[in-house]
Amino acid sequence: MLINLGQWLQTLSPEFGFFRVFQYLTFRAVMAALTALLMGLVAGPIVIRRLAALKIGQPIREYAMQTHLSKSGTPTMGGVLILLCIAISTLLWADLSNRFVWIVLLVTLGFGAIGWADDWRKVVHKDPEGMRSREKYLWQSAIGLIAALYLVFSISESSNLKVMGLFVSWVQSGFDVSLPPKAGLLLPFVKEVSYPLGVFGFVVLTYLVIVGSSNAVNLTDGLDGLAIMPVVMVGSALGVFAYVTGSAVYSKYLFFPHIPGSGELMIFCAAMAGSGLAFLWFNTHPAQVFMGDVGALALGAALGTIAVIVRQEIVLAIMGGIFVVEALSVMLQVSYFKYTKKRFGEGRRILKMAPLHHHFEKSGWKETQVVVRFWIITMLLCLVGLSTLKLR
Repeated sequence: MLINLGQWLQTLSPEFGFFRVFQYLTFRAVMAALTALLMGLVAGPIVIRRLAALKIGQPIREYAMQTHLSKSGTPTMGGVLILLCIAISTLLWADLSNRFVWIVLLVTLGFGAIGWADDWRKVVHKDPEGMRSREKYLWQSAIGLIAALYLVFSISESSNLKVMGLFVSWVQSGFDVSLPPKAGLLLPFVKEVSYPLGVFGFVVLTYLVIVGSSNAVNLTDGLDGLAIMPVVMVGSALGVFAYVTGSAVYSKYLFFPHIPGSGELMIFCAAMAGSGLAFLWFNTHPAQVFMGDVGALALGAALGTIAVIVRQEIVLAIMGGIFVVEALSVMLQVSYFKYTKKRFGEGRRILKMAPLHHHFEKSGWKETQVVVRFWIITMLLCLVGLSTLKLR
């Protein structure tokens, strides 16, 4: 929005020439981060007081850690603050004609709506389980598949009209249209190697990345500040990849696919980082507010969608290793428990408690130790992911 305002002011008088700076992507990214950060810090206390007045407090499950019982009643659904800051800052500083900005925004807000419905059932209907898994996955799958079907063609074409044309051609050809190499699966640390996925392969991969990352972040959000800081770090790193793939010069130099328009996602990533840091101000131990599913599901889906657009699905798994391990810990724990119960008549566990962060708490680590150490691991993994920019 502001980029258009700056261009208009420049046409009025040469005195407004300094608004030319609005055309620079890096400047707008910095301003998007600052805008989201300041908005979050100012609006945070207001949102927390409002949530407390509405008695939107976090219910604690009966089988949860005993040390967490004191957190019962802490205002939740604070993810609304994050999403508002991201949306407003992105709309202010991004190029609103960019197709990727809108698809990421819509996916983020769509998953946020699912999380809001889940949280609402928890706090209003006093149901700690919230929305049932099948219903939640149904809505997640619907949004994920729609996004995947759009992205499979928008990666190759630069306008929505051409995207629709390619979709029609795909249908008319009997669902048999090959995709360009840049829509294939890229391997990190390998130069110019892309495995062709085809339309169906791309859709399936995109669906798994978006829905999987959404639920992985949600499972990680179990301790004060545990999820939000890794989201900030991974999102910021993905912003660098967006800048590279969106630049014809840098993408060619670094042997990355050039995806016109993807650089504008740097604005969204910056807004996500700024709003995340603002939320961390209130979410750090002892937390004044929790993000709830409305924030965790949305942020995870945003990371997955951006990773798909910049063709860095594997790098996302590396940088978001904490999210991956947390999700795997739950899957293995549940699967092993069901298997042993069926085999031996008694369910057994691999970990003391899942997700993984609770296992370390049960092992004697303090909550702050778990959180900070997971932050450090994420920082190292992000550096490994960023090293793939040059080590190819």
